[in-house]
Amino acid sequence: MSHKVIVEFPGRLVMVGFGSIGQGVLPLILRHIGIRPDRVVIVTAEEAGRDEAEKFGVRFIKEPLVRENYRRVLENLLGRGDFLINLSVDVSSIALVKFCWERGAMYIDTCIEPWAGGYTDPATPPGKRTNYALREDALQLRTDLTAKNPTAILTHGANPGLVSHFVKEALLTLKRDIGVEKDKPEPATRAEWAELAHALNVKVMHVAERDTQVSPRVKEVGEFVNTWSVDGFVSEGCQPAELGWGTHERNFPRDAKRHEFGNGAAIYLGQPGAATRVRTWTPNAGPIHGFLITHSEAISLADYYTVRKHGEVQYRPTAHYAYHPSDSAVMSIHELAGRNWQMQPRKRILMDEITSGMDELGVMLAGHKKNAYWYGSQLTIEEARALAPHNNATSLQVTVSVLAGIVWAMEHPDRGLLEPDELDHHRILEICKPYLGRMHGEYTDWSPLSDRERLFPEDLDFSDPWQFKNVRVI
Repeated sequence: MSHKVIVEFPGRLVMVGFGSIGQGVLPLILRHIGIRPDRVVIVTAEEAGRDEAEKFGVRFIKEPLVRENYRRVLENLLGRGDFLINLSVDVSSIALVKFCWERGAMYIDTCIEPWAGGYTDPATPPGKRTNYALREDALQLRTDLTAKNPTAILTHGANPGLVSHFVKEALLTLKRDIGVEKDKPEPATRAEWAELAHALNVKVMHVAERDTQVSPRVKEVGEFVNTWSVDGFVSEGCQPAELGWGTHERNFPRDAKRHEFGNGAAIYLGQPGAATRVRTWTPNAGPIHGFLITHSEAISLADYYTVRKHGEVQYRPTAHYAYHPSDSAVMSIHELAGRNWQMQPRKRILMDEITSGMDELGVMLAGHKKNAYWYGSQLTIEEARALAPHNNATSLQVTVSVLAGIVWAMEHPDRGLLEPDELDHHRILEICKPYLGRMHGEYTDWSPLSDRERLFPEDLDFSDPWQFKNVRVI
């Protein structure tokens, strides 16, 4: 991998949070962004990573950011033309975006975070603990007056983030292979992308991921083991399961609810995402059961690809995450559920101890003439270690996407508030692909009805295999 500098940056860079993703992205930033290490500052709640920061010559401040102190801590670190990278948990994304705009600084994060307790406070109704609600609140920052504010990119990790660019690449492959809109150029606007998805009859967009990375050290009782942030995974796993709700769906889930505010693109279920499983498929793993973990891309994809005529929704795909994490993480979730969603007392992130495996992360677009097409990254632990320090296969798919979002923002510094779907996917993938291992696309005849009712009768909808009713595991 070339170590060339992609963009020069004369400003200061502040990183909030320095867990596995922060530690993995720092060497990529110093490798590809022209900035002196002494102009980079890390502000974090924990001591972890101090040695790495000091090795790179980066200032390290241990001070948790909370509602009462974030302005005081950050005001002398950020000014006009600077950049804030938010990789924390329990620090409000909306508060930081507003603060950055006041200071004239750019911003990026990997998910829309509330202040501590916002995801799991039992006193807050489930509908308000959804990513749908958080996204609606964040998008309220957009006004005519803020359109030219410093660029602030929301939710640009691997997923949400990178997968939105995979979707566009997959749609272009389907356009070519199915022969839809042959005489039309590549879509250039949101409306044109939505019309293409509609013309292709893409009913479902699964973010289908299987992580097979393993360690010889088995998970212990009372321990949550994961290949990326434990706190982040538990937080989103305890939120209600969410999905963008497509216009082809005929069977509304009995435990589902619609939102009474916002764009109406998504629904949520009355149970945690980490307690909800769905059927999906990846090329290496084949058919798998994944957890329906809530992510912003489930809502933003369904919203972005909506076609409206005269104010009425004519087309919208169903979109959701289907995640089979590492086997250690699956066992950790099983124990977490048994503890009634109270976090285990110990946490461990698999990194140097991983001996083999890959993270197979992609998007499966289904329901069209060729049934289903998966496109994405097949990155092994060996490749990840050769490409970048302080990363495993899972973290590198996140950190390189963060890097690409930072570079894009620096190249377009005055675009206001943006989501991944609104960025130039060609530019993002140009930066990311050298770090993503094998980029692979594959058609499959598999559907959620494949081999069903072989052992027991089921309540299925045979009118369309891609109904959510057939995808969900009861």
